[in-house]
Amino acid sequence: MFRKFRTSVVVAACVAVAGAGLTGCDGESLENWDPLASGKEADPFTGTKKIEVGGKSVNVSCAGTRGEGKPVIVLMHGGGDGLGKMAALQKTLSGENRVCSYDRLGAGASDKPDGPQDLAASGKVLTGVLDRVAGDGPAVLAGHSLGGLIAARYAPDQQKRVKGLVLMDATSPTMIDDIGKAIPASATGPSAQLRAQNLAVFKGQNPENLVIADGKARSVGNIPVEVLQHGKQYLAAASPEYGQRLERAWSAGQRQWVAISGRGKLTTAEKSGHYIYVDQPALAVQAIERVTAQAAA
Repeated sequence: MFRKFRTSVVVAACVAVAGAGLTGCDGESLENWDPLASGKEADPFTGTKKIEVGGKSVNVSCAGTRGEGKPVIVLMHGGGDGLGKMAALQKTLSGENRVCSYDRLGAGASDKPDGPQDLAASGKVLTGVLDRVAGDGPAVLAGHSLGGLIAARYAPDQQKRVKGLVLMDATSPTMIDDIGKAIPASATGPSAQLRAQNLAVFKGQNPENLVIADGKARSVGNIPVEVLQHGKQYLAAASPEYGQRLERAWSAGQRQWVAISGRGKLTTAEKSGHYIYVDQPALAVQAIERVTAQAAA
């Protein structure tokens, strides 16, 4: 995702690297904490609640009732956001579903990480949240931007638990390479600043201390996956010289995400910029409800 950073536009989309130093409640680091040792009975709370995950306080919000056989929907915010940004989406979905969201470490009302995080640490926090809100039951992950990237990276190793994915303009799996190729090192002026600031974000200069690592988009099997991509070319406006290259790279990244499942579906939100669930909320709701229904079948 591209967002304003001081006077420029920045991609706020990152995954993590190097998570040593996150302290657990018994002195054990989050890196060594085993979420599978946690209790697996779902907590049916409604509202916002702080839970402990690997010695860190994680802010979680839940609403709605879980129907028999239906997965819990977990909303995952983009970089630079928090669960509050998705509150309207959560409220709408909760009429017929159990829906939860959470602030990642360094975001919203959750604790800050003690240092840089890696993808494994980020995944353990997500597992801790799922343990609390879904117990042993299935879940559908619906992620925007960075949240979509994290969800899509997490799901391949959690196919017994994650039964569906909705990726809303998810960050490309090869975002560093995409930017490097789209905006050359020889660029000058605003485009050079855009390139430099984005790469700095990917190296961990962001509130979550998440460091991007490019990687292959891995298979999640045959679970339902819906990918929503923006239709308004906001990336083209970010750099007059290289914006169209960015748009093409972003679209290629969305196609990679569709291909992770034999049941992948790609939809273009023609009237939306990056925040599809804000610009066209009905489109996001419909996609999440379809995937949830298919996952329950």
